[in-house]
Amino acid sequence: MTNHPFPQRPGISINPDGKSSTALVWAPFAKSVTLEKNKSLRLPLNRSSSGYWEGHDLPLSDGDIYSFILDGEKFPDPASLSQPQGVHGVSQVVDLNHFPWNDDNWESPQLDELIIYELHTGTFSKEGTFYGIAAQLLQLKKLGINTIEIMPVAQFPGTRNWGYDGVCLYAVQESYGGARQLQELVDKCHALGIAVILDVVYNHLGPEGNYLPKFGPYFTDQYKTPWGDAINFDDAFSDDVRHFFMENAIMWLRDFHIDGLRLDAVHAIKDLSAHHFLAELKKKIEQLNRDYNRNHFLIAECDLNDVRYINPYVKGGFNLDAQWCDEFHHALHSLVTGETNGYYNDFKGISTLVKSYNHGYVYDGIYSPHRKKTFGTSTENQPGHKFVVFAQNHDQIGNRMLGDRLSELVSFEMQKIIAAAYLLSPFIPMLFMGEEYGEHNPFLYFVSHSEQELLKNVREGRKKEFKDFMGTQEPPDPQSENTFRKCILTPPQKWNIQQKKLFEWYRFLIQFRKQQLSRNNDARQHFRAGNLSDCLIQLTIEKEDTKLLCFQNFGKTMVSVELSGKILTSSALKKFGGPLKEKEEIAFEGKINLPPESYTIVENS
Repeated sequence: MTNHPFPQRPGISINPDGKSSTALVWAPFAKSVTLEKNKSLRLPLNRSSSGYWEGHDLPLSDGDIYSFILDGEKFPDPASLSQPQGVHGVSQVVDLNHFPWNDDNWESPQLDELIIYELHTGTFSKEGTFYGIAAQLLQLKKLGINTIEIMPVAQFPGTRNWGYDGVCLYAVQESYGGARQLQELVDKCHALGIAVILDVVYNHLGPEGNYLPKFGPYFTDQYKTPWGDAINFDDAFSDDVRHFFMENAIMWLRDFHIDGLRLDAVHAIKDLSAHHFLAELKKKIEQLNRDYNRNHFLIAECDLNDVRYINPYVKGGFNLDAQWCDEFHHALHSLVTGETNGYYNDFKGISTLVKSYNHGYVYDGIYSPHRKKTFGTSTENQPGHKFVVFAQNHDQIGNRMLGDRLSELVSFEMQKIIAAAYLLSPFIPMLFMGEEYGEHNPFLYFVSHSEQELLKNVREGRKKEFKDFMGTQEPPDPQSENTFRKCILTPPQKWNIQQKKLFEWYRFLIQFRKQQLSRNNDARQHFRAGNLSDCLIQLTIEKEDTKLLCFQNFGKTMVSVELSGKILTSSALKKFGGPLKEKEEIAFEGKINLPPESYTIVENS
């Protein structure tokens, strides 16, 4: 790590007087670097150590616009906090230090208490802004959500994007409301007892507006990723590249009071150095927590089934707090939809879901027919809160050709089983926006690029990706504003009766989890799953003096189980939109009759 003499992050930092600023930019090969203010005043920067250029007491204050001129060529600031005219335009000075925070006494939930709700700012509300999210927080609070996970907000090209094409990693997307609105949203979340996770992308930058290579060797051709050359985390000059990305992570947590970061596709972060970027980042966050007495955390998305990412340092791990567990989704999705194409071919029948309940990973060092190799590592002794599970997320919906949700693929009764399947699991549950009421609008892939050749490649890429599924259909045009607008959620006042019933089922499950499961599933020692037939799973949750038995009947016929116990609830009850008026209709003379496509919870003394 470079021992840089200046504590502030890269870019423009406003000095304590509020009237002047300090500039810091890394451009090791430049012969001259000048800051241009308001397209007129030019302020030469001075070369300092390690390829940095700096300027002190510069006449820049909040709201001023500026650019950097490298050897006569003008660019946006690579660490800009605002791009009011988009990724190709001028940068704008933003003062992050004078927001009137009201969360001094805020404490984020512990990992095993998290109920995460993933959302996309642009489609979560008709406003498509952080204010639009804030207006719906009471509805999320009513549902029982205590954590929202916001898809990436770093500035991307245009106004419509999933966020994974971000190129100005320090700037908050202007069309969402910018830095100030994000700070306001986080402050309001904390006031309501809701934590905030932000999705960040440190494995690549988007293809339009990426000016980092103009400033320095931010990328290396030593490795390839699905998006091109890898970010330079271990090649020549990598110390300062690592510094750039670590300061970015610290900024979100320190200056925006974000509680945790979801690290996108960490398997695509290429680093063979002795001190992996992720482990070093985690240590930086641990120091931040000590300095500010906070509980910031890091959650990784990784498709390698490798516990190295969550193992402690003493076991050679990176000590990340948790990771997404895609295989739980794959096992559940394949079971309820019958889909076996692609990677779903590895998940056939009810046994793979049972395996995921008991081990997290399905492929934990066994042979994968789809991959044609042995895959994964054991999760033995890993606590349940090390894994985030879900039935839907932005990838698993949005990477389908028509962006169709499970509400379009399975029955209403099956939707309720699916909800309980992961909300009452021993892992951290995550909902995807809209599933709590069975949203029918799709979540499609959308962009608003300005470069025509890039658009052509995006459209052709989507067609190629879905060529085996298209038939006579064409994939929706990602560039079309109509594609984007189709994805905006239905507001609560327009929900039908069935959607309201489904919402109440989700609400019940979340409350039940908080009362019965929270802080009761470390190392998964209180939880086990077994399949009683090819359509029936029994989950056993050990309590102090009782057992909770959760029966998931995925079949289309009633199943009888010999068992005496108290029926706590069932998805088949009328209050949740089911066919049964009373829960007593389920229990008969030492037997429990499990309705078709139902989830029933029994207390067994």
